[in-house]
Amino acid sequence: MTSLELLLVASVLAGVSGLPGLLFPPGRAAGQRIATVLHVLGCVAGAGAAAWALAGGAVTIRLAWPLPGGSVAFSLDRLSAFFLVPVFVVAGLGSIYGEGYWAESRHPENGRKLRFFYGVVTASLALVMAAGDAWAFLAGWEVVSVAAFFLVTTDQNDARALRAGWIYLVSAHVGTLILFAMFTLLRDATGGWLLVPSEALGSSALLRPILLLALAGFGLKAGVIPLHIWLPDAHAAAPSHVSALLSGVVLKMGIYGLVRVLSMLPAYPTWLGLALVALGISSGVLGVVLALAQHDLKRLLAYHSIENIGIILIGLGVGALGMAQGRLDWAVLGFAGGLLHVWNHAAFKSLLFYSAGAVIRATGTREIDSMGGLLRRMRFTGAAFLVGAAAICGLPPLNGFVSEWLITLGSFRALTGDSAGAGMLGAAAGAPALALIGALAVACFVKAFAAVFLGSPRGPAAAIEAGDPNRSMLFSMGGLALACVVIGLWPAGAAGLGRDAAGALLLGHAGSRADADLGALGGIPLLLVVFLAAMGLAAAARARRAARTTTWDCGYASGGPRIQYTASSFAQMLVGMFRWAVLPDEHRPSVAGPFPAAGERFESHAPDPVLDRLLLPGLTRGRSFLGLARVIQAGRIQAYLLYIVVTLVVLLAWSASW
Repeated sequence: MTSLELLLVASVLAGVSGLPGLLFPPGRAAGQRIATVLHVLGCVAGAGAAAWALAGGAVTIRLAWPLPGGSVAFSLDRLSAFFLVPVFVVAGLGSIYGEGYWAESRHPENGRKLRFFYGVVTASLALVMAAGDAWAFLAGWEVVSVAAFFLVTTDQNDARALRAGWIYLVSAHVGTLILFAMFTLLRDATGGWLLVPSEALGSSALLRPILLLALAGFGLKAGVIPLHIWLPDAHAAAPSHVSALLSGVVLKMGIYGLVRVLSMLPAYPTWLGLALVALGISSGVLGVVLALAQHDLKRLLAYHSIENIGIILIGLGVGALGMAQGRLDWAVLGFAGGLLHVWNHAAFKSLLFYSAGAVIRATGTREIDSMGGLLRRMRFTGAAFLVGAAAICGLPPLNGFVSEWLITLGSFRALTGDSAGAGMLGAAAGAPALALIGALAVACFVKAFAAVFLGSPRGPAAAIEAGDPNRSMLFSMGGLALACVVIGLWPAGAAGLGRDAAGALLLGHAGSRADADLGALGGIPLLLVVFLAAMGLAAAARARRAARTTTWDCGYASGGPRIQYTASSFAQMLVGMFRWAVLPDEHRPSVAGPFPAAGERFESHAPDPVLDRLLLPGLTRGRSFLGLARVIQAGRIQAYLLYIVVTLVVLLAWSASW
C-alpha cells in the first residue's frame, strides 16, 4: 500500500462515518458513538498517510473517468501532505469535541445531520488536497462547498444561521464559477488538465488573467478582504467545532489552491508578489481592526481568521518577490513562514473556537458584554483560551511567534544586498505591517480575555451556571494547546517542515543562506527558559518585599460590573482611530445631569462594511432594476429553447473567431 492509497482509505472511512447514525432513531447515543469512532479512525489513518508522504516522495495514480479528460488523477506530495495534516488533526479532535458539545441526546433534531456532513466535508477536503488534475480538484471543491452549507445551517430554525448559510452558498458558487474559468484558461495555456509545473505557462498571454482569476476564486474561499463577505456570519452561526473546521481548515483550501497554481509557474512576475503583499496587509490590518469592534465572541474570532489569512499572504508575497528578484533567501523565509502559519493558525484558532464554544455553552450567550468573571469557575477553559490568545498574538514561546518571525526575517532581508525598486519595497513593507497587526491583535485579545474571564460577572448565567465542560471537550482543547506549545518549543523542526513543503514553490532551487536562520530558531527555547526563570525569580523577590495595604477606592466600597470596562469601552479609542474602515453605528445617551438616565448607556455596533454597508443595500436598490429582466421569463418552453439556441450560436461564433 502507498501513502496515497492509505489516504483514499482514510477518506472513505471519514466520508461514510455518519451513515450508520442515520439508521438509528434520533436521540440515540449509539449512532453518535459509531460515527465518532469511524471518523476518528479515518483521521488517524489520514494523518498517518500525510506523515508518510512528508517523509517520502510523491505518489500519483490515474483512474478511468467517463467525463471530459478521459481519466482523473490523484497525487500526494509534500505540499499536499503539509496541508493534509491540519485537515485530519482539526477534524479528528473536532469529532471528539462534538461528542460533548453537540450530544445526540440534546440535539436529536439535527445531530445526525451534523455528523453526516462533518464526515463528508473531511473526506472531500482530503480529496481536494490530493487532486492531481482540475477535474478531481473541482469535484472535491464543490462537495466541500455544498456539505459546508449544511454544517453552517445545522440549526435550521435559527434565522441568522439560514442567512449565513445562503450567503456562504452563493459566495462559494461564485467562487466555483471563477475557478471554472481559471482552469479552462489554464488548460488552454498548458495543453492539459494536470496540476503540474509547465514551462508553456510562463510565455502564455493568458498568464495574467489566469493569476487574477486564481486570486479572486481562491481569495473568495480564503476570506481575503474585500471577498470575505460570507466568513463572519458563517463562523458565528455554525456550531463551535464546525467554526473551528471552517476557520482552521476550509479557509486553507483557498490558500492551498493558490499555492498549487503558483507551483505550476516557471517564474514569478513581480506584480504577483506585490499583489499578494498588498492583499495580505489590507486583510491583516482591516481584519484585526474589525475584530476589535465586535461584541460577539465568535464574530470577533472570525475576523481574526481574516487577519491571519493576511499574514499567510504576506509570507507568500515576500516569497514570490524573493523569487522574482532572484533572492532565494527571501523566498525560503517567506514561503516557509507563510506555510507554517497555515499549521499554526489551524491549531490556535481551533483552540479559541473550542474555548469559545465551552463559554457559550456555559453562559448561553455570545455577547462579550454579558460575560465576565468566568475564570473562577472555568479555570481550564480560561487557561486554554489564554494559550490560544497568546499564540494568535505571535507571543513566544508559542507557535504563532515562529511563523511570524520567519516572515519578518524574510521581509528584513529585502533591505540587505543590492535589490531595489518596487519588489524590494513591497517585501520590506511586510515587517512593519506584521508589527502593527501584532500590536492590534494583543489589544483585541486583552479586551476579549478581560471582558470574558476577569472582573465581576455581568449576567446571572455567567455568575451561577458557568463551569468547565466535559472530558471530551477538555481533551480536544488540551490537544490543540499542546500543539501550540510543541511547535513553539520546536521551532527549527517545524520551520524545516514548512521549508520542505515550500520546495514545490522554489522552482527547483534548494538550499540557501536562509537555512542558517531556520537553524538559529533552535536557540529560542533555551532563551525563553532563561527569561521565564528570571521573571519568576524577580516576581518572587518582589512578592516578599511588598507590603499589603488598602488602596483608595474612589468612594466605591467594592468593585462591581457597572464600574468595570466593557468590551465597547475598552476598544473605543482604537476603533475611533479606524472609524473610516469600521464605520460603526453608535448610540450616545443625552446626559442632562450628573449621571445618565436609568437604562441609558453608550452602545456601538459594527456591521460588516462590505456586506452590510455596500453589497446588500446595493442589491436592495437594484432589485427593481433587475426586475426588468423578468420579461425574458416567459413561462413557455419554446422561449427557453430559443434562448439556448441563440446562446449556442453566439458561443460557436465566438469560438470560431479564436
